[in-house]
Amino acid sequence: MASVSDWKVPPSVQPKPGDYAYDLEAALSAVVGVRAVVPPDAFTADTLGTERAGNGVLIRADGLVLTIGYLITEAETIWLTLIDGRAVPGTVLAYDQATGFGLIQALARLDLPALPLGSSSAASIGERVVVAGAGGRAKSVAARIVAKQEFAGYWEYVVDEAIFTSPSHPNWGGTALIGPNGDLLGIGSLQLQEGREQGPPGDINMIVPIDLLPPIFDDLLTLGRPNQPPRPWLGLYTTAIENRIVVVGLAKEGPAQKADLRTGDVLLSVAGGEVRDLAQFYRRIWSLGPAGVEIPMSIYRDGKTIETRLKTGDRNRFLKAPKLH
Repeated sequence: MASVSDWKVPPSVQPKPGDYAYDLEAALSAVVGVRAVVPPDAFTADTLGTERAGNGVLIRADGLVLTIGYLITEAETIWLTLIDGRAVPGTVLAYDQATGFGLIQALARLDLPALPLGSSSAASIGERVVVAGAGGRAKSVAARIVAKQEFAGYWEYVVDEAIFTSPSHPNWGGTALIGPNGDLLGIGSLQLQEGREQGPPGDINMIVPIDLLPPIFDDLLTLGRPNQPPRPWLGLYTTAIENRIVVVGLAKEGPAQKADLRTGDVLLSVAGGEVRDLAQFYRRIWSLGPAGVEIPMSIYRDGKTIETRLKTGDRNRFLKAPKLH
């Protein structure tokens, strides 16, 4: 992820106020910078780092900020940078592994307009949008929605209908996807490469759709997580190669490592059902019960098919809980 510095989006792709029917400057002022410090002994410190920087969006006038969860997972210190240059402390309220959303509460008065939530399901491919970073128009991209489709991430993550935008925002984490009505359609998560029939691949952003937030919003505020049994977690990093699921990494001391799964193993089946793509694989695991359920699996290793059983875990139990200030 790009660092937060004095960079600017090229003027040619910056949004221009006259191109939008809403108050662009007011909408962009709701986007804040997010800096998080994570203790070195945190579970995610090795993979995500101990100092993380990105963006967040003020969604309520009382200082509630929505961001992408990986920025603030296990954070012990949060600072928010506002459009006027002020820096205010914040505290982590929640992060949800299933959607990827995170919530921060500012610990000082912001005096900024909140961005209303829109409807991501109503957004159309080809629609003109703004992918907004903290810092106004110079840190924002005038983009279009180029796709809405399923996305599966190697860290045991699936979004049924992720939103993809182009051109890509260079500091995508926690950016605000602002729709044609000046409302929030999603939160930036990743930068990916899109294959093209002519020319080299181009970068696009993957956006988590805002429609995933309302069903869990009250639970996140009151409990810090959705009020439902946690999904079973394997602690595997996987990729699909030629319609096969291949293990490319293992979470330290996670369930898969304890079950002696290894990098290079090919996952053939789960509970007797063949698996050939990431989304199918994860959904198959999640359908078998909550965290703690034992999963029978067939794997291929060194020319042999091996039958094994893996007792899943609750990912959140491996993480440091948010520190409430």
